[in-house]
Amino acid sequence: MAAPIKFGVGQSVLRKEDDALIRGKGRYTDDTAPQAALHALVLRSPHAHATYTIDVARAQALPGVALILTAEDVKDLGGLPCLFNFEVDPFTGPPYPILASGEVRHVGDAVAFVVADTIDHARDAIEAIEVNWTPLPSVTGSINALKPDAPQVWPSHPGNILYDVPIGDKKATDEAFAKAHAIAEISIVNPRVVASFMETRAAVCEYDAKRDHLTLTVGSQGSHRLRDILCQNVLNIPVEKMRVICPDVGGGFGTKLFPYREYALLAVAARRLKKPVRWAADRSEHFIGDAQGRDNITTARMALAEDGKFLAMDVDLVSDMGAYLSTFGPYIPHGGAGMLPGLYDIQTFHCRVRTVFTHSVPVDAYRGAGRPEAAYVIERLVDAAARKLGMTPDAIRKKNFIQPRQLPYKTATGKVYDSGDFAAHMKRAMEAADWKDFPKRAKAARKAGLVRGIGMSSYVEICGTMGEETANVRLDPNGDVTILIGTQSSGQGHQTAYAQIVADQFGLPPERIHIHQGDTDEIATGLGTGGSSSIPSGGVSVDRATRELGKKLKELATEALETGVGDLEIAGGVVRVAGTDRSIGFADLAKRPGADPKKLTGSATFSSAEGTYPNGTHIAEVEIDPATGIIRIVNYVIVDDFGVTLNPLLLEGQVHGGVVQGIGQALMEQVLYSPSDGQLMTGTYMDYALPRAADGPSIHFETHNIPCKTNPMGVKGAGEAGAIGSCPAVVNAIIDGLWREYKIEHIDMPATPERVWIAIREHQRQHSL
Repeated sequence: MAAPIKFGVGQSVLRKEDDALIRGKGRYTDDTAPQAALHALVLRSPHAHATYTIDVARAQALPGVALILTAEDVKDLGGLPCLFNFEVDPFTGPPYPILASGEVRHVGDAVAFVVADTIDHARDAIEAIEVNWTPLPSVTGSINALKPDAPQVWPSHPGNILYDVPIGDKKATDEAFAKAHAIAEISIVNPRVVASFMETRAAVCEYDAKRDHLTLTVGSQGSHRLRDILCQNVLNIPVEKMRVICPDVGGGFGTKLFPYREYALLAVAARRLKKPVRWAADRSEHFIGDAQGRDNITTARMALAEDGKFLAMDVDLVSDMGAYLSTFGPYIPHGGAGMLPGLYDIQTFHCRVRTVFTHSVPVDAYRGAGRPEAAYVIERLVDAAARKLGMTPDAIRKKNFIQPRQLPYKTATGKVYDSGDFAAHMKRAMEAADWKDFPKRAKAARKAGLVRGIGMSSYVEICGTMGEETANVRLDPNGDVTILIGTQSSGQGHQTAYAQIVADQFGLPPERIHIHQGDTDEIATGLGTGGSSSIPSGGVSVDRATRELGKKLKELATEALETGVGDLEIAGGVVRVAGTDRSIGFADLAKRPGADPKKLTGSATFSSAEGTYPNGTHIAEVEIDPATGIIRIVNYVIVDDFGVTLNPLLLEGQVHGGVVQGIGQALMEQVLYSPSDGQLMTGTYMDYALPRAADGPSIHFETHNIPCKTNPMGVKGAGEAGAIGSCPAVVNAIIDGLWREYKIEHIDMPATPERVWIAIREHQRQHSL
């Protein structure tokens, strides 16, 4: 067997994009500053619900003000679309206008768009706009919105309900519960969170009057989808009339995948003024103008046999959509519910899914998009079932895991798991976490006045289902290779990962492989990046396109080397007659007669209808100070099955980042609205806590990979997995400690010191009466 290429698949190649970034040579959207560009700001509602009238005359007359747009000025535009609907019982969502017309429905709702020669003049104009507000009753929180006397967000949706649909077999589930030996039940909150990427959203729009053509430069997770939605659904222009360019993108987490109002407003302004117009959100605007994540309230029950087998699962899920329907918002709870059975052999299942309007910022996909919410429910419920029956968390999981011999396994929700050994990665994680000696550590902690807990989460998710992704791999005149693909990196390391796939076949070093993404003029199609799809879909396309190019290069080389294709091999950037020193370099091949572009390009398209199912076990060990409620994560172990590892270094970085995001949600992150007036109470990082370096533990990470059978490369996707396994592992560890010491068996995320302290004090108060 040939030795692996040092920069090929499976190697820990350093990220090739980092050199420019750490030297300050990255180019982000706000670095795009066309000459004489104007500056834009959005006037946003200070009320959660109100009617209003607006007068912009005084503001329009101020120095430097070029344009002010209100709802009347953009009434001919289409609204932002929701791209999800049920095949059965389709729902009709309310409009999501580019500017709110006469009525606002959340704090931050957009009512005017100001363009001026400087940002300061734009601010002056914002302050000078006269708005007469008439506040109306508002409701925040999905459970509040379901109350009979709740204020209505939309008259078209009585009771504030968008849809109320069942999944599974309710009759069979009820029958199984009637026969159960015991029933475990939990009611939990998955709090609303803000996607705190480093680079806030920004965009620049330029208009070419001669061609009647727009160029939008924007920090997005996908240029083609964004262009198509803006042109076809909002601006009502042919897609050929707009070019979208995505330069470096400083984080996305799903939230930058969607179209937003500002992009359409920039296009209108640039077209009317025939000048470039820039806009960038400040951090406060990010909190009230960008889609938020999670926000589910769930009651889940498990019917149990005497020996611990799971007989049936029943779930009631209520999900907050906010005031408008964001691009994929209604899909997230419904799609996530399909993963509620987790890794367990649960034959009978039912879930009621309700989506609810509230006077709050719209909710959409956030790292994991429904799968973290599902994993949190099932893994919390499994631990509750273990306590109910007096079993250990590992024993009840092992008894109910789907066995390797059962694969491929179709779940009660229709998902087909193709590969894995779930008990094996749990066992290995327990070994690495020294699970068996935990009682000794707990005893030592108690002597020090602390409480220790240990918890696990054995998760599964689905990814790689974004759709078709096409890659074009071409040989350049200098012998380098360029990849053109419609995915979009926002920090994942695509430049490195795709280069490794080409390097694996051609033997070229990464610096000779160039990746082009994020330009609709240069790249014909693309779905962008989301749902951990770039490598499972885009990687396969790159691999196949490279193979096709390799075949063409061998055919070109046959005449020069006077041999047949079967005698040729490619290595080190040359085509060689195997076993000899006769070869021709890539640069020379590119110059040969007949080497037209078609012969120097390989193209391939791949789409996975089945999806891939990454899975694994997270184990967290925590120490709780009962005097303060402060929690410290003292050990964290992960054993994951990602099918095949493309780059161990990139993979570990992705997992670490996801875990820390999950820790943030488990311990400190939560969006809070005032129940009285719908004001956002966590609108800055003074009020909304993010994990810092000190909050992230040292993580032991390893893989127990079993190649995916539905993906040609065997990969299962990894970008969101860390955020999926972490929340339930951390919270289960906290509850384990509280249960051992105080018989406290419930706490909701975020498990802040205050919440933990109150839970302990309440227990002590009750037991001292």
